[in-house]
Amino acid sequence: MSGQIRFSDEFKKDAVSQVVDRGYSVKDVAERLGISTKSLYTWKAQFSKPDKVRDDEIALSSELRRIKKELARVTEERDILKKGGRVLRARVPVKYAFIEAHRTAFRIRSMCRTLEVHCSGYYAWRKMPLSDRAREDVRQTNLLKQSWEDSGKVYGYRKLHDDLRDQGERCSPNRVARLTKLAGIKAQIGYRRRPGRYGGKPAIVADNHLAQNFDVVTPDKVWVTDITYIRTYEGWAYLAVVIDLFSRRVVGWSMQPRMTTDLALQALLMAVWRRKPQNTVTIHSDQGSQFTSREWQSFLGQHNLEASMSRRGNCHDNAVAESFFQLLKRERVRRKTYATRADARKDVFEYIEMFYNPQRKHTKNGLLSPVEFERQHKLKNKGV
Repeated sequence: MSGQIRFSDEFKKDAVSQVVDRGYSVKDVAERLGISTKSLYTWKAQFSKPDKVRDDEIALSSELRRIKKELARVTEERDILKKGGRVLRARVPVKYAFIEAHRTAFRIRSMCRTLEVHCSGYYAWRKMPLSDRAREDVRQTNLLKQSWEDSGKVYGYRKLHDDLRDQGERCSPNRVARLTKLAGIKAQIGYRRRPGRYGGKPAIVADNHLAQNFDVVTPDKVWVTDITYIRTYEGWAYLAVVIDLFSRRVVGWSMQPRMTTDLALQALLMAVWRRKPQNTVTIHSDQGSQFTSREWQSFLGQHNLEASMSRRGNCHDNAVAESFFQLLKRERVRRKTYATRADARKDVFEYIEMFYNPQRKHTKNGLLSPVEFERQHKLKNKGV
């Protein structure tokens, strides 16, 4: 078996001495010793220095290797704790399950040291057959992960528990909470809205007919509308929505690069075209310039819509629209960076039309999606 020839430090020093002390050329010495000139130059740079300087460099290099090794260990332990901090005080079998789930990401010995368990105990645990409860945990955890992925990774344990019940699974909310915690499944949490100043005197102000009465018993009786902004590399994209308070369904929306009255009118026009309301609909908004313009008021009068407006500077009067924007940004927009306004529009379309309206569960709807809630309401009215 052939391999690379190794030389002792003494041999290297003697070879360097032939060049430094005896005056031979590097090429001549390399040919006589049967080594490459590159190796001899490397030895010369290493051993032609005074012993004290060389010893200091060797000590420094050794210390540097030790520090790098220690840094790698600490970094790995930190990453393990980021993922496994929730099981640090859990029972030993739970720690073993975490190690098994992450054995491809971290070294087993490092995880055992960080979680304060013995490697021998982990390997013995692996050889033991799983209990019926453990096998059931694994099966239901896989179902939870699938439901979480289907929701766009936004559902928490409460809605995931309802998903499992819809699939015919028998489980308690506490069990689902435990399994989701161990699997690292988390709901998307909200964020604080950026403060801002809003000025200007509205042209036309309507009374607050809604008065924070958000519980509506029939569809197309009260709609709410509002406008928000979405950041892209091309600049701001503005989104206007119209929501039916009965089911919380987005019945109309529009996106444009400027926040004009036309933006709000296009969203409202979509709602009118889609729903074709037979009776007067109350449309509630804030006192933004788009909703107090004469064009807006004229459109309402032509389509049998009655205006209602929040009190000045009171976002709670339009809480449903504000809540929808919070969900949109928390569950979709805040997790992505859009290159263009067109990309943002595609993603908003997917969220509203493909997820929010037909799939997203609402507590107000008894954990039914807006589309399903309206469908069951129609069936109930027909006596089915």
